[in-house]
Amino acid sequence: MGAIYEHEGRIRHGQTGEYRWFFTRGVPMRDEAGQIVKWFGTSTDITERKRAEAEIHALVDTIPQFVWIAAPDGLITYSNHRLINYLAMTLEQVQGDGWLAGLHPDDRPRTREAWQTSIQTGMPYEVEHRVQDGTSGGYRWFLVRGVPQRNTLGTILHWVGTCTDIEDQKQAEQKIKASEENLRVLAEMVPQLVWTKRPDGQFAYTNQRWRDYTGSTLEQLQSDQWAHLQFLHPDDHEGNRAHWLHALDTGDMFEYEQRLRNAHTGEYRWFLVRAMPVRDEVGQIVKWFGTSTDIDEQKRAEQQLKESEQNLRVLAETVPQLVWTARPDGLSDYWNQRFCAYTHATREQLYGYGWSQFVHPEDYTRTLAVRERAFRTGVPYEVEHRFREGQTGRYRWFLARAMPVRDETGQIVKWFGTSTDIEDQKRTEQRLKESREHFRVLAEMVPQLVWTARPDGRVDYCNQRYCDLTQADFEQIRDYRWRQFLHPEDAEHTLALRQQSLATGELFENEQRLRDGRTGEYRWYLTRALPVRDEAGQIIKWFGTSTDIDDQKRIEEALRQSQERANALMNSNIIGINIIEGEQIVDANDTFLRMTGYTREDLRAGNMNWMQMTPSEYRALTQQAHQQLTIQHYITPYEKEYVCKDGSRLPVLVGAVLLQHPPNQAIAFVLDNSARKELEQRKDAFISMASHELKTPLTALKMQAQLARKRLERQSPHEAATALSRVEGPIQQLERLIGELLDVSKIQAGRLEYLQEAVDLDMLLHEVADTMQQISTTHTIVVRGATLCSLEADKGRLEQVFINLISNAIKYSPDAKTVEIDLSTSPEAATIRIRDHGQGIPQELRDKIFERFYRVSGANQKAIPGLGMGLYIVAEIVRHHGGDITVESEVGKGSTFSVTLPLERSLKPGSTSVPETLG
Repeated sequence: MGAIYEHEGRIRHGQTGEYRWFFTRGVPMRDEAGQIVKWFGTSTDITERKRAEAEIHALVDTIPQFVWIAAPDGLITYSNHRLINYLAMTLEQVQGDGWLAGLHPDDRPRTREAWQTSIQTGMPYEVEHRVQDGTSGGYRWFLVRGVPQRNTLGTILHWVGTCTDIEDQKQAEQKIKASEENLRVLAEMVPQLVWTKRPDGQFAYTNQRWRDYTGSTLEQLQSDQWAHLQFLHPDDHEGNRAHWLHALDTGDMFEYEQRLRNAHTGEYRWFLVRAMPVRDEVGQIVKWFGTSTDIDEQKRAEQQLKESEQNLRVLAETVPQLVWTARPDGLSDYWNQRFCAYTHATREQLYGYGWSQFVHPEDYTRTLAVRERAFRTGVPYEVEHRFREGQTGRYRWFLARAMPVRDETGQIVKWFGTSTDIEDQKRTEQRLKESREHFRVLAEMVPQLVWTARPDGRVDYCNQRYCDLTQADFEQIRDYRWRQFLHPEDAEHTLALRQQSLATGELFENEQRLRDGRTGEYRWYLTRALPVRDEAGQIIKWFGTSTDIDDQKRIEEALRQSQERANALMNSNIIGINIIEGEQIVDANDTFLRMTGYTREDLRAGNMNWMQMTPSEYRALTQQAHQQLTIQHYITPYEKEYVCKDGSRLPVLVGAVLLQHPPNQAIAFVLDNSARKELEQRKDAFISMASHELKTPLTALKMQAQLARKRLERQSPHEAATALSRVEGPIQQLERLIGELLDVSKIQAGRLEYLQEAVDLDMLLHEVADTMQQISTTHTIVVRGATLCSLEADKGRLEQVFINLISNAIKYSPDAKTVEIDLSTSPEAATIRIRDHGQGIPQELRDKIFERFYRVSGANQKAIPGLGMGLYIVAEIVRHHGGDITVESEVGKGSTFSVTLPLERSLKPGSTSVPETLG
């Protein structure tokens, strides 16, 4: 190809026979036409470099980092044993891209992209990612760095890289984030004004207490480095600025007393301002953390102290403590009268260290050591020791405190000390120790699981009952190891609540499941924990109990399910429910209110009285039922009526049960009985109608038969034939009525039979129209359109449908002249519309006309013969064929019945069906 040739290989020395490594490079020499005329090459001895690389490999295996070497194209060619052992892979598995399998899946795309970028650009490679421990399966964070190694021409020979474990560093960073958040929470809780500044002294944060006091926002402070001076007393401006400039220049702690103005009252108060620099690992200041503590009362106290020094001796004689003063060197020079009276010694006898003779021998050395250290360092001291009463020789415990008094230059000019009798307190402490022992005894006796924890939540005690439940010893429970016994579904919620209580000091209360180590089952426990605080309000311990509430939880669940069932019953839209107290209905579900027409407002106003809602003819029966309720605590369901709010009557079926608990109430169940009543009325009307309809043709048949007999007796054949011909009409009418009755019976029994045959719908409709036209002399039957289709159906049943609809159109439009039939088709179905111009059907009755035995009421309709079965049978036949029948009507303008039949539906011979809406 004519490209530059480079290669590393070993060449044998002709004299010694030794092989040495050489880097061979060949460059083509070309003429003016670009043709290669010669190759010029060099072979450079690189044996020492190769030996150095081998030594590097040996050295690499000794250093603590993971070390790897990659080819210029980025494929790994070498890794030290430490990396191979960590990955639990062989060198062959690591080589190439195999090392990527050990990376966390979430880090692979990012790592590969960074590595490819470095390979393409030749820039050093650095990335953080997680690598899996091949033995444990866990992941740890590593910082990976790779540097290209080049030859003299700048060509990358290989990449050398290290993987440094930074898991602890990453965890530390996470802790720092958590610490910063805790700092903000703490800053909002402490009574000081808290703030932080950047290294240049610019405000970075202020707590709410600072903003409330100064009436300023953080944005206002950040806009001007010295904006806070506006809150300072004018006399403190220069001092504050000087102290801050000194702190910023030297990095020393800042401490200064200054007055700040309250934005709400306008008054100035003294504050002690302290600021400490926060430094990074190399000692650079990264922020200043500061507090401003209100010392106004202290400053006033100092002023008062100066004013009261002259009265100190008078005060010392009035306080209940033993009071003394000492010179800066520690020699006592004053004792109040109470001190002298207690020791039964004169001031001369107490002078210097004369007082020390009254210290208990066991406390003498310790007391003097504390005292001497305080005098040497100038730090206030406090020590407890026993002091002998001079008259009785008895020892009592005293708390001795001493505070240095300084002048304006800070020099100690005097020590002021008190000795307070704490004999009773020491005895109380002793009783407290005994009480703690009693607590442990009590904790082992109560039926709860008892435990205590430190302020940070680490469990430091649990009773034996806790150990027995978990089948673990205390070492397996202490600190945070108790979490292993929590139900996994409760762990996250429980730990979150616990952390909240630890952070806020609030009562901890939670329901959780704990595993019974004996059975492996989980039981519910109610866990409560209270913080125990010292005199300063600091939490020193948490006291907790866990009470077994598993049985209670099961009862609660049973009650909840029972309540759900009761609610389902109360919310039923089928059964009306009401609760009665005396004659008053005090509660009811929505169904009962809807049934009777009353509202919730009526119920709350007390307007629903079951006796007043009962018609007079049902009151005796109702009172008898309530007497049964009183005696037997239930009412056998009985029929009655309610008077609804609008005055209408509602037939109902009522039953009731007496509730067992006061007040004396009962719950009644009310079922709307109007549908059954209406059906009974329809049956009665049908029987009356059927009797009339059947009686009429029978009477006609009887009369014509008698007439025919008389004609025959008189031997008048022609007149007899005429009389007999008139018998055919009533017979056909009877045949139709009986056929409809039989069809209805078959529908109800599910035995109405159908045939399957090819039906030409056009021909069928025209045949029916022609037949009906011959029968009808009052109306013209007009057929429009064409279906031009055939379908698999029962021809006889479809003929029955159209005859019935045309017959009805003629009957219910006596004053009209035409009945119109419109035919149309779509790819899926054929539609037949039969329209009359008669009386029409009211909107509210259109769905009922397809019900069994139903007939539209009214004077005009009563004159029209029929049993109310025709449309019921029609609807069943149409729906059995997979079709649909609808009606559009307007009172006084007529009705249109539309029958839609699917074209791709076939029937099974002899199949039967009962539509749900008609069954």
